Amino acid sequence: MTTQTKAYQRTPELGNPARTEAWALLESARLLHQAKDAPIEDFRAALRKNWRLWTIFQASLLEPDCTLPAPVRGNLLGLSNFVDRQTAELLAVRDAKKVDVLVNINRQISEGLLEGQRTGARGAQNAAVTAQLQESA
Repeated sequence: MTTQTKAYQRTPELGNPARTEAWALLESARLLHQAKDAPIEDFRAALRKNWRLWTIFQASLLEPDCTLPAPVRGNLLGLSNFVDRQTAELLAVRDAKKVDVLVNINRQISEGLLEGQRTGARGAQNAAVTAQLQESA
């Protein structure tokens, strides 16, 4: 296990990008929430990590091989632009309410990713049961 991995309380499972993204959003939300009243250096470090994460999402959303439907991609790009603006404002002036907005965005997007995983897993289970039933018939 690498030193960077040991720094986190929990780490995502390998080979599951949606769960990794959900984990990264939750981890960033946790760091932001903890740093809300921390010394300014810690606050800015947490803010920059979150900004970097959203910049990675932006880059992925702009890739030609992005498989998300155009409306979803557009919504996420708009949200990432909002995160950019909020972050720039927070780097200038710390505002607990604006931090909470970023924390809530990360948590909600993460929950959406995890719910998609749960729905996909249920669909796969249902398909397997249906296939077994058809083979038995």
